[in-house]
Amino acid sequence: MKKENLIFLFILGLVVASILVIINKPTKFGLDLIGGSRLVLQAQPTADVPEITPDVMDSLLYSIENRVNALGVSETVVQKVGTDRLLIEIPNISDPQKAKDYLGKTANLEFKKQVKGFNGQETWISTGVSGKDLKNAYLGVDPNNPTGNEWVVNFVLNDKGAKKFGKLTSELVNKPLGIFFDNELVSSPIVNTPITGGEGYISGNYKGEEGKKEAQNMVNLLNAGALPVPAVIIEENSVGPTLGQDSLHKSEIAGLVGIGVVMLFMILYYRVPGFIANIALTIYALIVFAIFKLIPVTLTLAGIAGFILSIGMAVDANILIFERTKEELRIGRTLFAAINAGFERAFTSIFDSNMTTIITCSILYMFGTSIVKGFALTLAIGVLVSMFTAITVTKNFMHLIFGAGELTHPGWFGLKKEEIGKAISFEETTARKAKLGVID
Repeated sequence: MKKENLIFLFILGLVVASILVIINKPTKFGLDLIGGSRLVLQAQPTADVPEITPDVMDSLLYSIENRVNALGVSETVVQKVGTDRLLIEIPNISDPQKAKDYLGKTANLEFKKQVKGFNGQETWISTGVSGKDLKNAYLGVDPNNPTGNEWVVNFVLNDKGAKKFGKLTSELVNKPLGIFFDNELVSSPIVNTPITGGEGYISGNYKGEEGKKEAQNMVNLLNAGALPVPAVIIEENSVGPTLGQDSLHKSEIAGLVGIGVVMLFMILYYRVPGFIANIALTIYALIVFAIFKLIPVTLTLAGIAGFILSIGMAVDANILIFERTKEELRIGRTLFAAINAGFERAFTSIFDSNMTTIITCSILYMFGTSIVKGFALTLAIGVLVSMFTAITVTKNFMHLIFGAGELTHPGWFGLKKEEIGKAISFEETTARKAKLGVID
């Protein structure tokens, strides 16, 4: 089997695989296309943490990411902004106020015991057992309620925490154990026997469906971990789903119109090679869109703009190749040789221009905000795929259609018969070869 046929089968398989991915994988859209909330949290220093260091921000970022994931909302973005702030983007959220309340909670779990103060009154003091000793938490039914309509938060402590908790409960037999969440007393059960297994539950009068939701909320917060420092919401912006859908609709129209105009230009100016370039452009779009779904890439308006820009660069590569090919035909090369020479001599220009774009995209991705990163990522993917389609797909289709014969119809390349090399004088042919750097 010829090399061109093998490459064609590979391209065909790639197209089929891309279509299957596009059909079966969902498209993930960003906040500006499907609506949602954008919040800015600012870390607050405390007596224990007087300075907001990069390590503190990393810990805060990790905890907030865990909480956002627990909301069950996809395509969220959490990233550091400056030295003490976090930017949080939550697309398609149904209850923004719930998200704000949930993200802002410190979620500090503490076990305390009662002692008599100087005035003779009982007061709660820390025991050293806290949420830091927690292994995991999960929702359960109150074992003391036979109706099954009351809920509890079951907890499991790590080995170190289990030892401390066993020692603490041994000291508090027949005494209350205070369970505090964000400095609020949730419950204070009487310890009947020492708890040495490192497991227990928190009952806070969680009754019915509302109680279940409240208990589940505490479970999620405990599993996400306490915030290292308090964080307050200092900025909030909302994007309505209607506005997002309108933006998406306009983006689709802009993309289709842009691609349509480009394809029309290629056919009118380059004729058959332009038609081949349009086929390569269609394959390019399928492959890129499939990659977006596989990674997956969260498409924003900026990301779509990067994709559309990469389409222009994909066409630009074909234009360079076709112009080089036409120059080769003008100086008298055979069709097969002209196509090969056109691709070879255009490759350096295509590679250099695309690499400079990739370098720029890398810088934008490393130092840009989430919106800029989306633009850089989609543009970089588009540029890389465009190199493949321009060099491999277009060249393969050119050879399959034109073969190794002579150019019997110059109009197919947008050329006139008198432009072909046979009608050019020897002196002019030599001059054109020298200009193009052609060595016989």
